[in-house]
Amino acid sequence: MLRQYKEAIEKSNIISKTDIDGVITFVNDEFCNISGYSKNELIGQNHNIVRHPDVPKEKFNLLWETLKNKKIYKDTVKNLAKDGSTFYVNTTIIPILDENSNIAEYIAIRYDVTKEVMLREELIKKEAEYEELNRSLEKRVQEQTRELKELNQTLEKRVRDEIAKNEDKQRVMFWQSRHASLGQMLANIAHQWRQPLTELSLAMFNIKKSAQNDEVDNISKFYDESKYIIKNMSQTIDDFTNFFSPDKEKHYFNISESIQEAIGLLESIINDEMITIKTNFEDIEVLGITNELTQVMINLINNSKDAFIHNSILLREIAITTRVENDFALIEVQDNAGGIAKENIEKIFEPYFTTKHKSRGTGLGLFMSKMICEQGLGGTLDVKSRKNTTIFSIKIPLDYNEK
Repeated sequence: MLRQYKEAIEKSNIISKTDIDGVITFVNDEFCNISGYSKNELIGQNHNIVRHPDVPKEKFNLLWETLKNKKIYKDTVKNLAKDGSTFYVNTTIIPILDENSNIAEYIAIRYDVTKEVMLREELIKKEAEYEELNRSLEKRVQEQTRELKELNQTLEKRVRDEIAKNEDKQRVMFWQSRHASLGQMLANIAHQWRQPLTELSLAMFNIKKSAQNDEVDNISKFYDESKYIIKNMSQTIDDFTNFFSPDKEKHYFNISESIQEAIGLLESIINDEMITIKTNFEDIEVLGITNELTQVMINLINNSKDAFIHNSILLREIAITTRVENDFALIEVQDNAGGIAKENIEKIFEPYFTTKHKSRGTGLGLFMSKMICEQGLGGTLDVKSRKNTTIFSIKIPLDYNEK
């Protein structure tokens, strides 16, 4: 039975014996397997044959001091295999005493913890990278918030200057509406971040759970997923910042890209309110400022959204089409939100006229949109309403000779 116990211990553990000078006198098969040396290569050699150069000298001084005091030494030891690879073992070294209580030899019993140590080191590395990503994101948010505040201050200053000079009342209204849009877009940023923040929290939980279960592949998977979420959150800020960047130089731009930008900026609201937007675009370029057309489209989509809610429409659809018609680019935005009352349709483009509650509208959105279409794009903005349906039509002249 003693032989069976000995065999069980040798087959389940990594065992070696040395004399009092640390020269190897015995190793079992498991020691050979993990170190890559044969028994003939090990026996007679000093045990530092597997010593890793990264291990500080002080650690070995502590080991020998403990053993020479006839005490048991325990530690997780980093070793070097014959092929140059690293392995880690939880080690217990026991001094064996003779009948005179003098140290006769040392027996070391170990078990392999390489996988666990490597996993822990990888997790520490990932945590450090993740913390760096968080710091980078926080800095990015601070920078973008500062830029948005500066833009806000710029807009306020322009409004004040226009009022002080008592110039063009319409321009004052334009910047008032632009300022209101900034507040709405900041709210949209917060709205669009709610879901990715939840996903980020879940990814962090999965990283922790995978680490506890030694699932190395899953740790990398969820770590990459976290980086992707953070990248998209940062991109959201860039999108909204670009929208409000002051850009007054006219250039040729594709109207479908401007419309898609408006839909993208309102994506969360569109999804939350279960609105279906159908598009049918032709490839058309016009001369103007792409951000201003994007703002017109945002106003029109928001108006439809508010009408869907006000009129309790369940099946909510918006159709946006573009096409060339008689040397004009024609954009049509049609919804089934209930139409516009006959007594209101003549007033709908007047400044400060609104059918919404004062908490939901300023009455400047459509006025500003019409001003952009006429003064910014040299075109027109008109509306037609029939039973349950409203169609806004934007016409922008095509003048390819100026290209």
